[in-house]
Amino acid sequence: MVRFLRRGHSLDKTGSHSYDSHHKEHFLRRSGSNTTEMHESVGNGAGAGGTPPLPNGRAAAAGARSRLGRDGPPSELDLMKEKFAKLLLGEDMSGTGKGVSSALALSNAVTNLAASVFGEHRKLEPMAPDTKERWKREVGWLLSVTDHVVEFVPTRQTAENGTTMEIMSTAQRRDLAMNIPALRKLDAMLIGYMDNFVDQTEFWYEKGGDNKRDDDKWWMPTVKVPSEGLSDVTRKWLQYQKECVNQVLKAAMAINAQVLVEMEIPEIYIESLPKAMLC
Repeated sequence: MVRFLRRGHSLDKTGSHSYDSHHKEHFLRRSGSNTTEMHESVGNGAGAGGTPPLPNGRAAAAGARSRLGRDGPPSELDLMKEKFAKLLLGEDMSGTGKGVSSALALSNAVTNLAASVFGEHRKLEPMAPDTKERWKREVGWLLSVTDHVVEFVPTRQTAENGTTMEIMSTAQRRDLAMNIPALRKLDAMLIGYMDNFVDQTEFWYEKGGDNKRDDDKWWMPTVKVPSEGLSDVTRKWLQYQKECVNQVLKAAMAINAQVLVEMEIPEIYIESLPKAMLC
């Protein structure tokens, strides 16, 4: 049809070869009953903003739009679907089956999320409310997967007649049931320590940074203190906050070390390591 119109032809049949009167009358007699229905359908559906019927006879939705054509930021549901799709496909969104294992995909997702949230936090100040909400929401999505990592455990069940039998039921894997709540508590403690800096006024950060710095961490913002320095109370308080954060770090590293000890490392992976690392 498009090629027909581009060639300059018209759908108007007045200028073309017309049917003779015999063929017209014969055609109208056969389709007369359908002509009225067709005009009514066109008038009610395709005309003046109406919704044209689909080839299968069903009417299309008047306001239907493709999800890809929507304006504005993606919704939480779309973000959640995207994250779980990456986990299911092992980070291989092409679907060619070249993705990593589910465990590694989940580990990478948590690592990347933490880097994007905490990597930009370079000042001793509370986390922005929207950033904090994003962290809690998205890490909750990822950790919800661990609720379905289960193992069989023996349990006792009492039947209606009073007999007791031992059956195997599913429960969250023991290490996850112990470590995930502990890591959640450590995360809440760390965010709480950051919130403690909300009312401090004895030091501040230089706006725009100092471009003349020439040290290992030149990208970090420059902190400014009063000419007489910090008070003894503030010094002791900062030292206490530092010790608290160090305790959180030590606890997290201890959990990580224990998991690595219990993890079974495939022989093929050990053989693939450089020999210098094994010495």
